[in-house]
Amino acid sequence: MVHQTYTADVLVVGGGTGGTAAAIQAARRGAETILVSEFPWLGGMLTSAGVSVADGNELEAFQTGLWGAFLQELRQRQPGGLDNSWVSFFSYDPRIGAEIFADWVQELPNLHWISVQVPLEVFRQGDSITGVRFTDFSVTAKVILDGTELGDLLALANIPYRWGWELQSEWGEPSAPVTFNSLTQRYPVQVPTYVVIMQDFGEAVAPEIPVAPNYNPSQFTGAWDGYGAETFLNYGRLPGGLFMMNWPICGNDYGEGVGRLIESDVSRGEFIQESRWHSQNFAHFIQKQLGRRYGLAEKVFPHIPTAFALHPYYRESRRLVGLTTVREQDILPIAKGRVASIFNDAIAVGNYANDHHYPGVQFPLQPKSIRWGGRWTGTPFTIPYSCLIPATTDGFLVCEKNISVSHIANGATRLQPVVMGIGQAAGMAAAICVELNCQPRDLPVRKLQTALLEDNRSKALIIPLFNLPPNHSDWRHWQLYYLDNPQAYPASGDCPDSAFDKALIQESNCFTGIFYRLEQQEYRFTVTAPATSYQGQSWQLVTLRSHIDKQLCAYPHEQLVTLWGRYNHSGNWLLVEHLNGG
Repeated sequence: MVHQTYTADVLVVGGGTGGTAAAIQAARRGAETILVSEFPWLGGMLTSAGVSVADGNELEAFQTGLWGAFLQELRQRQPGGLDNSWVSFFSYDPRIGAEIFADWVQELPNLHWISVQVPLEVFRQGDSITGVRFTDFSVTAKVILDGTELGDLLALANIPYRWGWELQSEWGEPSAPVTFNSLTQRYPVQVPTYVVIMQDFGEAVAPEIPVAPNYNPSQFTGAWDGYGAETFLNYGRLPGGLFMMNWPICGNDYGEGVGRLIESDVSRGEFIQESRWHSQNFAHFIQKQLGRRYGLAEKVFPHIPTAFALHPYYRESRRLVGLTTVREQDILPIAKGRVASIFNDAIAVGNYANDHHYPGVQFPLQPKSIRWGGRWTGTPFTIPYSCLIPATTDGFLVCEKNISVSHIANGATRLQPVVMGIGQAAGMAAAICVELNCQPRDLPVRKLQTALLEDNRSKALIIPLFNLPPNHSDWRHWQLYYLDNPQAYPASGDCPDSAFDKALIQESNCFTGIFYRLEQQEYRFTVTAPATSYQGQSWQLVTLRSHIDKQLCAYPHEQLVTLWGRYNHSGNWLLVEHLNGG
């Protein structure tokens, strides 16, 4: 029985990465906003799913919008900094991430957050979505956003969506299969991982991790072969002796009967339980192999058992059939370039390599990785506004992994920073639709783009440019210039040179040593000073700053160099923030 009906300008259902960003942005724009989340933490992949070692949009120029603001808050709140793991430049305690999102919501009087509720029914009037029913209340709103982890509103509202693979004949994607096969049948979508956080207890005193049903140690044999135990653990090292376990090689990816996720509530629950058992068994295996020094983390997540995330890390969901579909070609580099072509209605940016997870399967994908800053990164690409809009339904936007994207391209668009940018844009769009009293499909996209570029709290990148961070005085000029003149967008991803902000990051330290060029984009550095325990050590040099990338490209081999940066023990690299002479 429905006891209460709330009304709002904007309703966001789902408190994941995209939904949280959408609700915050809509409310900051002034819309009366209601956010209804399934879990007591906001942030989804970044917090409640436990993936607090984020991938993508790591370059300084791509740390913009709410994603950039989130990183800034983490740097201020996370004791010991973010340089903890080797798989990412940003690893943090998920409790701190959840705190940040809760604080951002709390400061907005026009944002009402209701937690631990799931949608049960969607209300329609003709071709428009008008409201959503939950257990004991309903919400009606002018614009409703699906920020659920698996695109649940799409199914409840009977809005056309895709689930599973498309063949090469659909869009001509180079990596798509020519025919359906055993892989496409066994794994219709990329498989999830139930993240578990382990803890270094310092001695062999950790409580014994019991086995869960169907324990089979052969599933995990060889998990860290070729890495070694310490490197394996450091993959997802967090502060405070914690380790995020999200390991794809004979690890805790789980995909047995993954199609059950959208069959029924019961079948979804069964899959989730099995995937958590699988991670418990992986943790048990790790403890058996590496000793009782390592056990399940204590008091991390706000439920029992506290070492396991609140829900699986879903890499793929139902995907909207939208006005535009992002295909593999849209994320691959243009001929002789380092960037993908840009959409005229671009509203967000990603740069992660295309990455698919199917246990025990090496699935070949067209490469989109590039060398930059002494390391591998990915070709930057844009997300169009039109992939958030249903082909035939009004009053509705998507703001998660459920955008209109192909199964193949989803491997790059699903990453946390991209989804956060999608959510920010969707929230901004919804609020402006309320202001203009128009449908999302009728919103002038330039008004949305300008609002994102000029947001007074968290201005957001639209056109990816390697050499133009958002604090640059010409940033807005070049963003609008390439939106107006897409044919002029440079294949290099660099706009004409300007002066750079060379301010040091607060935690930077000074080192002197010998610079070695191994390849054009591979550098080593042997420390000669200061005379500390670091003296004589050899580190990889990497950077996230464009002007440092250019200096490293030109620096003479075997020269003495003084530089400032942050050493990452897990990755054995120095993240260079400043180089003498620059």
